[in-house]
Amino acid sequence: MNHFLDLWPISSGELRSILDNAKSRKAARKGLPKGTADKDAPLAGHTLAMIFEKNSTRTRVSFDMAIRQLGGTSLILTATDSQISRGESIEDTARVMSRYVDAVMMRANRHADVEAFAKFASVPVINGLTEKSHPCQIMADLQTLEEAGLVLKGSRIAWVGDGNNMANTFIHAAPKFGFSLSVATPAGYDADMKDVERARAEQGRIDLFRDPMQAVAGADVVVADTFVSMGDLDADKRLADLGGYKVSGELMRAANGGAKFLHCLPAHRGEEVDGDVIDGPQSLVFDEAENRLHAQKAILEWCLRG
Repeated sequence: MNHFLDLWPISSGELRSILDNAKSRKAARKGLPKGTADKDAPLAGHTLAMIFEKNSTRTRVSFDMAIRQLGGTSLILTATDSQISRGESIEDTARVMSRYVDAVMMRANRHADVEAFAKFASVPVINGLTEKSHPCQIMADLQTLEEAGLVLKGSRIAWVGDGNNMANTFIHAAPKFGFSLSVATPAGYDADMKDVERARAEQGRIDLFRDPMQAVAGADVVVADTFVSMGDLDADKRLADLGGYKVSGELMRAANGGAKFLHCLPAHRGEEVDGDVIDGPQSLVFDEAENRLHAQKAILEWCLRG
């Protein structure tokens, strides 16, 4: 069963094949209306169910369009739409959903719930975001960087801000794709040290900093994310603690000349990034958002066809 829950269990070769397929499918669609299926429609007759416990724009629309362009169909459930909200177990829901659809994408509050769903499902399960990781986003990010001319192996990526699910997933990706990663976080907002230790054990170079200027020195890419995520109840404290980690023009100038800027969106200009950075020539954020569609098409095809 090809689940896509985290990058760790998937080989570098398989991840590379997913990226290459995403780029090939994107190129093959030039000139086609967005609602037109790919010419080969490899997932014709397949149905993807999407379960959302968190709000979504990019994940919801990109997965919906992804399965349609691959020739399949989708159905969408929110937490309140399903019996999960009334206490039905994740395990029973997984067993039942597997009888109806060919794959399930979950955007969940708890990573453990996605893992439990996958354990009891008899169809592929995709992690559309949890508090622990966001592997679909990272594949779109890496596709975007390669399209912009960056050779991932040997490059240096800097993460600045909260050591959240996105920071963790960049850590997962570093040994898989051969880039080095510098992570700058304030005390109390560190990335998962178990992930750091595992990446290092797999020959990934992960450098940890408190000073964002040190972290971006020599970086080819600077990445940020919102300081206050869905479900955070301490917004004022987080904004105060993370305020010194905003990506400004000054911080970008401390990176390599021509360094690219990424942000998975939604963004809060003036908080984690200045407007002149995210809207400036070094920013790839809207290419990155578009590539959610193409990367997820390749993930769906890998899950369902190998």
